[in-house]
Amino acid sequence: MKDFLIYLAGPIAGCTYDKCTDWRKHVASQLPPNIQVLSPMRGKEFLASLPVIQGEHQENPLCRQAGITCRDRSDIMRADAVLFNLLGAEKVSIGTCIEFGWADAFRKPIILAMEKGNVHDHMIVRGVSGFVVDDLDEAIALAIAVLSTNV
Repeated sequence: MKDFLIYLAGPIAGCTYDKCTDWRKHVASQLPPNIQVLSPMRGKEFLASLPVIQGEHQENPLCRQAGITCRDRSDIMRADAVLFNLLGAEKVSIGTCIEFGWADAFRKPIILAMEKGNVHDHMIVRGVSGFVVDDLDEAIALAIAVLSTNV
């Protein structure tokens, strides 16, 4: 069975560590063993001590602007698909919008979980997204179907 990678994109700045990681853990727990997640939060456990994640953190190279950009872009390049979770977003995530551009430029299937009226609800965001649903579990099922090699 072929192995696949899926990048899990969504807002980080302005969110708590748990808000950033809980949904990603849920997605990972629902995927078959041949689909592994790439999370922009990996290696950043120290952020759990902050009340809210904001800006870059110079003490960790993974959390400097160049490190964030380099690894996240590289992860999207090597991923087989990208799942964006924008459900409940309260403000536009500029970083996540950049990730939409990378995913589209690298021709990765984009699966988007976003409710109508979301602050990111824009014709270009919807236009580059191959699949748009308003439920995370439905997005997970779509990701499995997109990456499945079964008949």
